[in-house]
Amino acid sequence: MSNSSDIADLVLELRQQLGLTQEELAARLGVSFPTINRWENGRNKPSRIAVKLIRGTLEEMGELGQELLSKYFT
Repeated sequence: MSNSSDIADLVLELRQQLGLTQEELAARLGVSFPTINRWENGRNKPSRIAVKLIRGTLEEMGELGQELLSKYFT
């Protein structure tokens, strides 16, 4: 996962799979709403720590999370 569009797609898909708003995903990951908004719009990339949190969330999701992990982290 190297470019901003991949990250934007991942964050959007993750949020949709969880049925969360940007605000709710921000709270779950411990970041601000504007941060999630910038990630989804490709204006900014998550830090390495944030990527680890995203991966951890995907791992907790079971099969749906595994699909996104294989799609974005191969």
